[in-house]
Amino acid sequence: MSEPAATPPDDAKAYRHALGAFATGVCVVTADTPSGPVGITVNSFTSVSLNPRLVLWCLDDGSERAPLFAAANRFVIQVLAAEQRDLAARFAKGHWALGEAEVRRVGDMPRLPASLAWFACETERQAQAGDHLIIIGRVVDFDVDDGAALTFHRGHFGAIGSHA
Repeated sequence: MSEPAATPPDDAKAYRHALGAFATGVCVVTADTPSGPVGITVNSFTSVSLNPRLVLWCLDDGSERAPLFAAANRFVIQVLAAEQRDLAARFAKGHWALGEAEVRRVGDMPRLPASLAWFACETERQAQAGDHLIIIGRVVDFDVDDGAALTFHRGHFGAIGSHA
């Protein structure tokens, strides 16, 4: 059996499709802004270090929310549970402002109730890489619950875990 021909390097659609082969979890990052709390759906969350506790996520420069999150000194990353698809879809698209009644506070940071896990962070460092801003956060508080996790694979939501 022969190897398939490589996809041309300038084929952005094929490259995006190839990246979609990697199944990820789904998170919503929340932060305060001068206009109130906001959220954004991301699947670019990862642990960086256990000691100190550092995590990162990536922010698309083209997002209309990019200036808000780039300016935030504190944020909360929520790992979404399988039943939170609607929440993921909400913050992936147009409706991203949060009312105070929708959030719980971790110190002075807004977080969403009922997520599978959450990590309250202070911005440790930011680095520009290509068309994204990498935001590294120092975890100052966190919590976790049991349940199935919301996943994203090839453009579709799914679930993985004991209750999936």
